[in-house]
Amino acid sequence: MTVATGILNGEVLVLNNLYQAIQITSVRRAMCLLYKDLVRVVDGDFATYDFENWSDLPVSHHDDAVHTPRRAIRVPRVVLLVNYGRLPRYEVRFTRKNIFHRDRNRCQYCGIRFRTRDLNLDHVRPLSRGGRSSWVNVVCCCLRCNRVKANRTPEEAGMKLTRVPQRPRWHPLARIRWSHGRYEIWRNFLDAAYWNVELSEDPGEDAAAG
Repeated sequence: MTVATGILNGEVLVLNNLYQAIQITSVRRAMCLLYKDLVRVVDGDFATYDFENWSDLPVSHHDDAVHTPRRAIRVPRVVLLVNYGRLPRYEVRFTRKNIFHRDRNRCQYCGIRFRTRDLNLDHVRPLSRGGRSSWVNVVCCCLRCNRVKANRTPEEAGMKLTRVPQRPRWHPLARIRWSHGRYEIWRNFLDAAYWNVELSEDPGEDAAAG
């Protein structure tokens, strides 16, 4: 089998058998799973193909393809796990980047949006006053508001939070940005309304395509 490494490292959207998107894997991994009959390819009309049926489809010069000594095989962009009906559960990591993402780079005191380099993190209840470094006690804060609040609670500083900080519950795929290189067929399975459902905070078991 001969193919450019870049194509093998390309992205394939993975669905469970309820057609819910659960992760992104590589073309290399997707092709292996397809050959082992663990997944089916899904096309834009929601038709599914096993390895032999997919391999028999004609390949045009517009298609990315894997070339074997006998034939060229289209690169799939969406695959369906045959025997996996669950939706993996994820815990969002408590990191500086994810706090900025949760708060959308807006200072949680003045409400103004800033560039990341112009933001800091603030403990709503200061560590010295018994506060903790947690999702419900750390917020985005601009440099000015951070100086004004100092080592005080918002009440003591005469400041008010724009919203109460909470632990976020989002699926990793919800952060996909539609830019050059993304595939239109993915839109069928990445409905924004679907990702708004609340997920468990407990980390789950990885799917077979991980």
